Amino acid sequence: MSQIPRYAQVIVDIAHADVDRVFTYAIPQGMALPIGTRVEVPFGRQVKEGYVLGHADTADLPDSKIRDIIRPLEEYPALLPQLVALARELSQSAHCPLAETLRLMIPAQMRGGRVRVKTEKAAQLLVSGEEMAQARAAQSRAPKRRLLIDLMADGQVHPVSELALLVRSPLEALRVLEEAGIARVFDREVLRAPYPDTPAREQDPVLTPAQQEALGEIVPALKRREGAFLLHGVTGSGKTEVYIRAVRECLCMGLGAIVLVPEIVLTPQMVSWFRARFQNEAAVLHSRLSAGERFDEWRRIRQGAARVVIGARSAVFAPVDDLGLIIVDEEHEGSYLSERVPQYDAREVAHSRARREGAVVLMASATPSILSFAKAQRGDYTLLEMPERVNGLPLPEVTVVDMREELRLGNKGMFSTVLLEELDHCMAQGQQAMLFINRRGYAPSVVCRRCGHTMGCTACDVSLTWHAWDSRLHCHYCGQTSPMPERCPQCASPYLRTCGVGTQRVEEEVARRYPNVEVVRVDNDTTTLKDSHRELINRFRSGKARIMVGTQMIAKGLDFPQVTLVGAVLADLSLNLPDFRSAERSFQLLTQVAGRAGRADKPGRVVIQTYQPEHYAVVAAAGQDYRSFFGVEFARRRRDLYPPFTMLVRLLCQAKDEQTARGISAGIYARVERLMEENPGWKRRVLFYREDEAPIRRIMGRARAQVFLKLLVHPDSEQVLKALQEIAKQDWPGEVALEIDPASLA
Repeated sequence: MSQIPRYAQVIVDIAHADVDRVFTYAIPQGMALPIGTRVEVPFGRQVKEGYVLGHADTADLPDSKIRDIIRPLEEYPALLPQLVALARELSQSAHCPLAETLRLMIPAQMRGGRVRVKTEKAAQLLVSGEEMAQARAAQSRAPKRRLLIDLMADGQVHPVSELALLVRSPLEALRVLEEAGIARVFDREVLRAPYPDTPAREQDPVLTPAQQEALGEIVPALKRREGAFLLHGVTGSGKTEVYIRAVRECLCMGLGAIVLVPEIVLTPQMVSWFRARFQNEAAVLHSRLSAGERFDEWRRIRQGAARVVIGARSAVFAPVDDLGLIIVDEEHEGSYLSERVPQYDAREVAHSRARREGAVVLMASATPSILSFAKAQRGDYTLLEMPERVNGLPLPEVTVVDMREELRLGNKGMFSTVLLEELDHCMAQGQQAMLFINRRGYAPSVVCRRCGHTMGCTACDVSLTWHAWDSRLHCHYCGQTSPMPERCPQCASPYLRTCGVGTQRVEEEVARRYPNVEVVRVDNDTTTLKDSHRELINRFRSGKARIMVGTQMIAKGLDFPQVTLVGAVLADLSLNLPDFRSAERSFQLLTQVAGRAGRADKPGRVVIQTYQPEHYAVVAAAGQDYRSFFGVEFARRRRDLYPPFTMLVRLLCQAKDEQTARGISAGIYARVERLMEENPGWKRRVLFYREDEAPIRRIMGRARAQVFLKLLVHPDSEQVLKALQEIAKQDWPGEVALEIDPASLA
């Protein structure tokens, strides 16, 4: 029998560099504290929460200076040992205190006891047969107690709240029955289920040859407990069925699985599909759940009651023990990258966790990222391809409309003649349509026609967007709103004009043209409330709404059998962004949104409206030709030395004013210059470095500046990155964040 350790190594839940180390506490006699247990400890004059990360039989300090742990916060270790190890790794790569990454592993509301197990009063009869008849007869002068015996005669557990619907104030009578040994009254746990209605169990469809071939590669890897795959399947090829069958294999082996989706709006659909096959073994985790729902789902996973987890980015930290498979759906999506502290890429975390726990990673997309497809060609991933839709359905017919020609013909509206004709036909046939524009609001800017001044946010260096629903100007960075001014603040002119098109204006135009057709809009403005995204999707799926207008939230993953028309209203928005990935993102968005059409027995039509019909991203998206796009884009990246051939690194400096921010960036630049002089060999790896304002000079009232570097991908470059990490960690008068290939260069 092993000896119980005397001391615990505890990291206190304070995210500050000064206390980013373990502290030794004594374990009181009889208290079991496995690694990963959350505990309450004395810290200075306060009581703090912490995590047990290790044990020791001896301590460097005398016992008189070592304080006792007060108590464990749960009866079980909240953190699995493998997640503790993952948190340690993340704290190093994200350059933040370990307490910060440990917080990722549990529901936020567990900290400070802000959420607890929900209970309800329940009662159950303890007698049956002859004993029950005698007990009932003994209550001849107590009709309430006799009725309660009748109501509980089935021997099942009955919530007191339900009994109260038939018996007024039953609790006192139940207590009397309890004292007589006839019944028991107790508190029982009530699960707060985010999706309470379990769908009927569905039968498995017949697999296509491509699905069978993909599973033929994945299943042996699951048995070996290693492997990384990239599943490239066209839209509608049945990738989800491959996920489901692979997860089932996991469960048969006694292993668990995590399925990541890029957008919360996709979660209810995926949950519905998985629960139809796995019933209550499927749990869901994402940020739109209530605190209680998230806590209860997390505990179901931690206790092994749910072994399949579906969720957005943070679900990669779900406490699944014996993990066998992590699926990353729509792996190309930038939403898998968290830009909040601690920064992490859920795709990289998935691979790290899989290596540590002996799990398989399945990345999947109709439009894989350039980096992932390059890795597959290099052999880092096993490439699986599904080039055809299920049941031999054809890909939708795509028409590219040159909006320059529309303007020459006198059409100044947002819809081309072709798109309007297709919409009219679609509505006349009783079918459904989706209209995509990747910009929310009514108009993206308000401009003075006399002096050209654009209404801007006072806290951010961006223009304000006009929202028609509340007749106010909104900043999409800090959330600030303001009324539309009557006159230009620059020249006092009353001639203010809204410019551009957003989802609200598209919705308004469509509703005006089809007054008897219900339209739903899906963007960040309409999906802020809990379950609002699910209600909108269900309204469209049921056919009550027949036109959906939305941003990129509607461009991927959603499956609506009655959608026969998709229109990309302004395909150039992402093409014109000052980012080396703009062509890739445009191709992905257009290909994905086109894939929403014609997914059942009715053929699909897609209309792409653009001012650049000759652009290679538009041409490839129209032809659903990923390989041709990859060839052109990969060659361009090689020629211009962009990722994956290089790394873009920036040290982003934020401070209260521009002078301080630029002072920090100038200081960092000077240190980088010194490093280059001290390490002449690094100049072969660092292609250039410069100090400048950030493209958006101010966000949420904080001035921004940056030092930007481009590094060749080479093992020696790791030394440069480590040196830059040390610079970022130094004590500056503002915040400094080291970003490697950031999702946004703004």
